[in-house]
Amino acid sequence: MMDFYTYIVENEDVGKRIDIFLSAELEDVSRSFIQKLIENEKVKVNQKTVKSNYKLRLDDIIDIEIPDPEPIEILPEPIPLDILYEDQDIIVVNKPQGMVVHPAPGHYTGTLVNALLYHCKNDLSGINGMLRPGIVHRIDKDTSGVLMVAKNDHAHKHLALQLKEHSITRKYTAIVYHNLVNDEGTINAPIGRHPTDRKKMAVTYKNSRHAVTHYTVLERFGQFTLIEAQLETGRTHQIRVHMKHIGHPLLGDPVYGPKSQPDHISGQMLHARVLGFIHPSKNEYMEFEAPIPKYFMDVIEKLRKNAHL
Repeated sequence: MMDFYTYIVENEDVGKRIDIFLSAELEDVSRSFIQKLIENEKVKVNQKTVKSNYKLRLDDIIDIEIPDPEPIEILPEPIPLDILYEDQDIIVVNKPQGMVVHPAPGHYTGTLVNALLYHCKNDLSGINGMLRPGIVHRIDKDTSGVLMVAKNDHAHKHLALQLKEHSITRKYTAIVYHNLVNDEGTINAPIGRHPTDRKKMAVTYKNSRHAVTHYTVLERFGQFTLIEAQLETGRTHQIRVHMKHIGHPLLGDPVYGPKSQPDHISGQMLHARVLGFIHPSKNEYMEFEAPIPKYFMDVIEKLRKNAHL
């Protein structure tokens, strides 16, 4: 079985490289994968093969053939879990910085899912398929903190509905660049795929979704500020994108922050500290807190010392 797609080039896409155009159109397919398809003559323009750097012309007809992926087996791995709570419906964990939540191209081992498969055996919901069993929501690889996982489909649907209705409490601790003028504020700005870099998100009014972040200043360090950010919505990279949008990107953020980051910082300084939701069976509100990890506290202490010099 193969998937077939056809595109007709319009004015706005004239002059674009074909690999860039197709990787933007096919959101789940990487540019390197597109280039491999072009190399293997699975992409044709006006029924002729082209190279990856082919520049699109008006009314070009692009045909692309995508073969089915090879089946991948995701294996349980005895990776230690920091479990904050567990019962027959849910498991709440404190994810360390640097751990990928679920398998994806390039990360099929060492993920939170590999650890959960070992710990929970077959007790994970199957709604999100083989690569994401039990995963109701995600946090980025370099974001640490609290994450809820569903152990059955009933729990998954219940938690997913709360996420959709924005009724889940999600509070993050973050360190941002520069001194925020106000002690608190709300950023209400839609987020969608970046118009030219598909690996990034951006504040945009084209093909975007409503996004709201509330922030409160916890401590000021002169050139940096410690904040609490509370999500009203949960878009991809929301806090990182919103803070950059108002001129205060996260310290250590390699994607949305300055190109040169301090040597001692590895990944964005963002920690999912509090998560609260209605339990899917008990029907009562539960709230969990993941303490700020040592690496994060070390950075706070260093900034405090520098601020008082």
